Amino acid sequence: MQAAATVVAAVFLVIGVMGFIPGITTDFDEMQFAGHESEAMLLGVFQVSILHNIVHLLFGVVGLFLGRSFAGARNFLIWGGAVYAVLWLYGLFVDEESSANFVPLNSADDWLHLVLALGMVLLGVFLGRTPRGAAGTAQN
Repeated sequence: MQAAATVVAAVFLVIGVMGFIPGITTDFDEMQFAGHESEAMLLGVFQVSILHNIVHLLFGVVGLFLGRSFAGARNFLIWGGAVYAVLWLYGLFVDEESSANFVPLNSADDWLHLVLALGMVLLGVFLGRTPRGAAGTAQN
């Protein structure tokens, strides 16, 4: 469980850093602090802003911190996945050109958020299960 949370957290950190690297992030000079006006695209696909990159970095730091314990890792994966499920729904219902799209998000981001939500929740649930007859033996 802790290893899974640490790997997920590390991926968020790497993605957050990559969002600040010209070339990996196309149209880097068009990056805004926040809002749908940011034209920067991580890997040429995912719309990012300074705020979006900072959120990835913070999510990674929180994951590394929580990943130090079994319960923390499980909570990071399940509740972090829930946050990404909300972001997926938010992205589906908010007009990409509206000021409500402050992160910013595009269709590629939306579907990535669904994959992250499902992956994180499933990791948290299935890795968090204690084997039959081993109740109370899960690591803390």
